[in-house]
Amino acid sequence: MVGDFDPDAHPLDWQGQPVRCRDCAHFSLNREGLCRKGAACVRDRRARRVDGFFKKHPQLANNYLDHSYFEVRAMAAKYASLLRLQTLLIDPEPEVRAMAAARLPTSRLGALARDPEPRVRIVLANRLEGAALVAMLDDPDYLVRVNVVRRLDPDLLPLAVGDADPEVRGWVARRLPPERLGLLMFDPEPLVRLVVAERLPEERLEAMREDEDLRVRFTVAERAPMALLPALLNDKDELVRAAAQARLSSSESRG
Repeated sequence: MVGDFDPDAHPLDWQGQPVRCRDCAHFSLNREGLCRKGAACVRDRRARRVDGFFKKHPQLANNYLDHSYFEVRAMAAKYASLLRLQTLLIDPEPEVRAMAAARLPTSRLGALARDPEPRVRIVLANRLEGAALVAMLDDPDYLVRVNVVRRLDPDLLPLAVGDADPEVRGWVARRLPPERLGLLMFDPEPLVRLVVAERLPEERLEAMREDEDLRVRFTVAERAPMALLPALLNDKDELVRAAAQARLSSSESRG
């Protein structure tokens, strides 16, 4: 029956042909139970199965760095000698370049900051340090910049408060030292201001009391000093008024 067909029961190679262990150069390993079709196989088109093969036999990885199938090259790069990886930085496939970039010393990765594929540059953003990492704040892809901001020294984050993408600024708001959050207090994106309202020192929340976004004002009502709550009883939204009133009533009952 069609519904009972199991595609994993008939593994295919990267050219769509059935995997045949007897045709493989590593048939002797198969006979010894050291690789298995559908589980750990260098000829399989599925990357996890290729990875399973090299995990068992890392000493063979160097032999596959120029394989025609990019998944094999990428998985081989995960286990191959570091001395053999430099040439993979110009591999035509980004997965291969990214794997090499993840393993090589950072001193050899400078040219990849201009790699055309964001996935490769994200690897750099998670490995570089100092001035090289700061330079990546100018990357054209927002996900690369997010990864930079997530690793940048908090004291350097003011360099990114004017980023064009709100998700990048949101991560800046999550990591800025609290005393510097005023830099984003009036950000045009409500979700960025919400992060600010959640982290800003309580004594500075009055400046956000009349924020145009309900979520921001509600957060102010939940965190503001007691002295600010009476002013919030006049908020235009019932939820904010109720939050302020609940805190005042709780304080009075305890008093």
